Amino acid sequence: MNGDRHAAVRPTLEAVAALAGVGRGTVSRVINGSPKVSDRARTAVLQAIEELGYVPNRAARTLVTRRTDTVALVVSETQQRLFDEPFFAGTIRGIGSALAETGLQLILAMAQTQEEHQRLEQYLTGQHVDGALLISLHGADPLPGRLEALGVPTVLGGRPVGLAPYSYVDMDNRGGARQAVKYLVSKGRSRIATIAGPQDMGVGVDRLAGYRDALLATGLQEIVIYGSDFSEESGMTAMRTLLAEHPELDAVFTASDPMALGAIRVLKESGKDVPGDVAVIGFDDSPAGAHSSPALTTVHNPSEAMGRQMAHLLVSRINGERLEQPVVILDTHLVIRDSA
Repeated sequence: MNGDRHAAVRPTLEAVAALAGVGRGTVSRVINGSPKVSDRARTAVLQAIEELGYVPNRAARTLVTRRTDTVALVVSETQQRLFDEPFFAGTIRGIGSALAETGLQLILAMAQTQEEHQRLEQYLTGQHVDGALLISLHGADPLPGRLEALGVPTVLGGRPVGLAPYSYVDMDNRGGARQAVKYLVSKGRSRIATIAGPQDMGVGVDRLAGYRDALLATGLQEIVIYGSDFSEESGMTAMRTLLAEHPELDAVFTASDPMALGAIRVLKESGKDVPGDVAVIGFDDSPAGAHSSPALTTVHNPSEAMGRQMAHLLVSRINGERLEQPVVILDTHLVIRDSA
């Protein structure tokens, strides 16, 4: 009968205090791991908690500790991009595996419009999360600076344009692109185009810069077209324009694997052989690229390692630790397959 009553009525902090013979404050200190409690009182409280089946109220504990054990991952993209593009899956996998070791809960937040950003800012600064991870930022997004100013530890994925954040993790996009284009030059390609990513993102700027670095020493002409985003559709649209304006091109370096796969599709439709007529190199090393026909030569993008590093940096910041390396740049390398 006693068990039934406890199941029906959720035990309160007051009930635990009464059974243990201590005050509410002592029970709170025991629940939150404070050392300022005698061994005798701690034992009495723990016994009362076990006997009553008391579960600490998360909201009440948050008021005491100012910790929610929750971090937000903010993605400034559409749902379609989030679920279609391999970079996001790898990064989220890395973040999740690193946080699993800490007991922190991850929530996903998406915001594109200014209104959505404002709503999200209010939520993130309202003591709902202990910290925030931001990926795929466009332009000089004010959100990271505002979060930092309001005391929310923040780590970014990717070097943003027009911002100097305290902490971010990126990969060597410029070096990876330079390596890809140098490889095309070494194979005797002389009319090398690039389908560049959006220039309001560090990743788009850096991969274009790497392409230009590699061509600078050769005297070869730059052939640059800009994709609207990193999607397959963007690659297809850009490739059609390239073929119309530069039918003599013999190689294309694209800013992402989906763009490369879109470009290959258009080249095939146009009767071009890949890599016989036009060599194609992507950037991501995605599963789709490995299984495409021809298999895609690409730059390996350590997205999972990036996610893990972001999470490790954020946990350190949440715990008040000083970061020895607040900015981490991960290596990239060329994966040679059949398309180039």
